Amino acid sequence: MNKRPIKVLLAKAGMDNQNKEIRILARGLREQGGMEVIYSGLYCSLEEIAATALREAVDLVGLFVHNGSHLDLYPRLHELLAAQNAGYIPPVFGGGLIPERHRQELKAQGSATEIFGPGTSTGSIIAWINQVLAAGEGGELL
Repeated sequence: MNKRPIKVLLAKAGMDNQNKEIRILARGLREQGGMEVIYSGLYCSLEEIAATALREAVDLVGLFVHNGSHLDLYPRLHELLAAQNAGYIPPVFGGGLIPERHRQELKAQGSATEIFGPGTSTGSIIAWINQVLAAGEGGELL
């Protein structure tokens, strides 16, 4: 049986224009992890990100935030994915300049499955993605 590769959407929202980290991760997920990666590009709205995630039937959504708006963006993206009534909300993970206490808060409220801190290796993120999807964790069935 031929299993399709894991499909990940990596996204930047709003006016956050720091994309070096996300481009490096995209390449690593493709080359090291054998994953299919869709990159939203810069300056996307959360509505565009949610629509792309559902249209492309991704397994995970990675939202990377460097402008301090993480406490607004992660919950709103989760709401938008749920509002699409697609039956399944892909797990949202991410990273960026997000304080540890805020990472824990976003995970506790269910807005993010995991948020990686600065300097997390691509290999660690690949291992986490494989573990989460193998265990069937993270997404919500509506």
